[in-house]
Amino acid sequence: MTKSICIKTLLSLLFCHLLFLSSAQFPVRADSEEGFKQIFNGYSLQGWFGDPEYWSVQDSCIVGIVTEDNLLEENSFLIYKDSLVGNLELKAEFRISPNGNSGINYHSQKVANKPYALKGYQADIDGANQWTGQNYEERGRTFLALRGQVTQISEKSKPLEIGSSGDKTDLSKLIKSNDWNEYHILVRGNTISHLINGQLMCVIIDDDDENRSTGGFLGVQVHVGPPMKIEYRNVRIKVN
Repeated sequence: MTKSICIKTLLSLLFCHLLFLSSAQFPVRADSEEGFKQIFNGYSLQGWFGDPEYWSVQDSCIVGIVTEDNLLEENSFLIYKDSLVGNLELKAEFRISPNGNSGINYHSQKVANKPYALKGYQADIDGANQWTGQNYEERGRTFLALRGQVTQISEKSKPLEIGSSGDKTDLSKLIKSNDWNEYHILVRGNTISHLINGQLMCVIIDDDDENRSTGGFLGVQVHVGPPMKIEYRNVRIKVN
């Protein structure tokens, strides 16, 4: 390993450590909303596009519903109209049914000939609370960091666990079942962190220059499987 790579890794780890201290041990400050803008108006899907068979607005929430009559053959996304590049923060509240499976994609790419499909980073959400909080790459490298992991990803290699954001079981207890939770996604260069309810869930340091993404689309997902319901509200972003 070269000296430059060592320095880069140490700086990334220092960032993760500082982020953990600020987010996991201290309450979120009132001024932490500075610079964020709402991207869902609360009454329509203006500025978003998706399959209307699955996506609607109900009770001031974005709602994705899969029923026995419209089961999916592949995952379907409601996609925000603007492509976002570089550093960003995303905050959104979510509530999912017990058998639901969903996620928030960001810096993701559209899939050719599939208007409601995305490929890229995903902040996972599931009603069984097995995967919520992890970083999964849709249609790509799959599991990048499980809940409780800090990983580093190099070109043509599997994610290497280099640290911990906490015990995965303890972290799962901070996520409320069938109730509202808040996701907070931070992208800082090649370091990506997922927080839920103010607690750090996982971090990836993506050094895979061939496969990592530095920009792309944001979307929310309904997943193949049994009938489900996912709700999102108070969706806002901050581009740095």
